[in-house]
Amino acid sequence: MNEYNAIIAKGTISIKDLKEYKLIGKGADGSVFQLTSERCIKIFEKVQTKALELKALQVGQSSPVIPRLYEDGTNYIIMEYVKGLSLPQYLKKEKQLPEPIVEKILAMLDELKKVGFERCDTEVRHILFNEDMEIRVIDLKRAFGSVRSNPTKFLEGIEKKGYLEEFMLHVKNLSPTLYNEWKNIID
Repeated sequence: MNEYNAIIAKGTISIKDLKEYKLIGKGADGSVFQLTSERCIKIFEKVQTKALELKALQVGQSSPVIPRLYEDGTNYIIMEYVKGLSLPQYLKKEKQLPEPIVEKILAMLDELKKVGFERCDTEVRHILFNEDMEIRVIDLKRAFGSVRSNPTKFLEGIEKKGYLEEFMLHVKNLSPTLYNEWKNIID
């Protein structure tokens, strides 16, 4: 991969500027390219969305579940590249949701509260496991502005993947209080 410093020196970056780099994700908000083995860049369609995600990354830098923030520009953020699997990829590969993974998910959800996010929820596809099976959460633009203390989106997503019952059995064992709180969400 080419040196990216000359590209970011321009300030505003277009997708064409990154044609030499591997596209690792594309969504409604923008595109993500791998810059190095440790860094990726997210190019945003809207500056407002970039500002929301940047705020969440800045607030979450003390947390082990938030990707490291390296720098940002007018329409981009350079952050930690998480080499590994998303939760859906993990489920497809392993065909199970073991208790140690559920324990990590619960710790991740608790961590979102600890850092002060108003929305302590995420979509299943935004949970990544690095090579050491440590969790990172991406696409944090909704961390502020929408208050949600229960993981509604996560529970809906894990149900769509067919693992809600297994997840909730582990939650019941690991945290009966959370189990009682969350079973009302899914009923």
